[in-house]
Amino acid sequence: MTTGTLDRSPVIVAAARSPIGKLGGGLAPVRPDDLAGELIRAVVARAKIDPEEIADVYLGCANQAGEDNRNVARMAALLAGLPQSVPGCTVNRLCASGLEAVNCAARAILAGEGEVYVAGGVESMSRAPWALPKAESPFPFGNLTAYDTALGWRFPNPRLAKLVPRLQMGETAENVAERYKIARQEQDAFALESHRRAVAAKAAVFPEEIVPVVATPRRGPAATVAEDEGPRADTTPEKLAKLPAAFRKDGSVTPGNSSSLNDGAAALVLMSAARAKAAGVPVLARWVGSASAGLDPSFMGLGPVFSTRKLLSRLGLKAGDLKLTELNEAFAAQALACARELELPRAALNVNG
Repeated sequence: MTTGTLDRSPVIVAAARSPIGKLGGGLAPVRPDDLAGELIRAVVARAKIDPEEIADVYLGCANQAGEDNRNVARMAALLAGLPQSVPGCTVNRLCASGLEAVNCAARAILAGEGEVYVAGGVESMSRAPWALPKAESPFPFGNLTAYDTALGWRFPNPRLAKLVPRLQMGETAENVAERYKIARQEQDAFALESHRRAVAAKAAVFPEEIVPVVATPRRGPAATVAEDEGPRADTTPEKLAKLPAAFRKDGSVTPGNSSSLNDGAAALVLMSAARAKAAGVPVLARWVGSASAGLDPSFMGLGPVFSTRKLLSRLGLKAGDLKLTELNEAFAAQALACARELELPRAALNVNG
């Protein structure tokens, strides 16, 4: 958007991410607020900007049940050494929380609220706590239910359960696989190719993205985590075929063709195009729009189909116009169904796994 001579089109001028640590892996000793702080500090340095210029910090976080509670964006900004005058805002759209944070920053630039923003996301499944409900009476009796905040429902609303089934994410993936007749072999093949692409990218692409993180456990020496822990070079069709169904008897969704629980953080610096031009900052990408859509929760993984169609229609584009596409791979079944609905060629989809 151009107002007079001022081009407020949002652009991305710097990006950084941590390695992605597996559950209980190398990043398990690192608090999520500390992890996000490290990435904010790193991306601001990469952008070579004066921290005083930052109008706001937006971070997405899906859990927010433990050390990432009470506005982790603000805490991380302070831990990063940003001036106290720089505020922070944490947003939650579950799996799309980090992307929503970027969208919030872009919209703020378009609205003229500021010129420079930091946006990203953070999650630590390893450090997600157990949660106990608080008693309504002062002297409760009986047992209490503790919820593992790393996975699944917690404090479910019985009224909501009457409106929509209370399904685990993996069960919704089984629903998608059944609706689209996506066989186990097809899901495993997709997962295998995703691993192969990610392993190839570990050497060719990811080093320039990743900020190594020093993890200091309570016991033992500190260690530097510099690579993703998820991609496996030893993944084979035979190994994937041996894994049992994880969510439904005789189902097709397994630990091998599902995403894992992980720890990690990422951050971007966004500016108005006018600010980037004035500063002579190279532009990595332009933000042109966003869209969200709701659907039957029993098929939640199909959400990208409806939101993508909405945005493409608004922009006057077709899926065929896209040269590269990044799609959430929560489950192979879900990713395959979305790609089929949107007619996305596999060769241009998630090229780095």
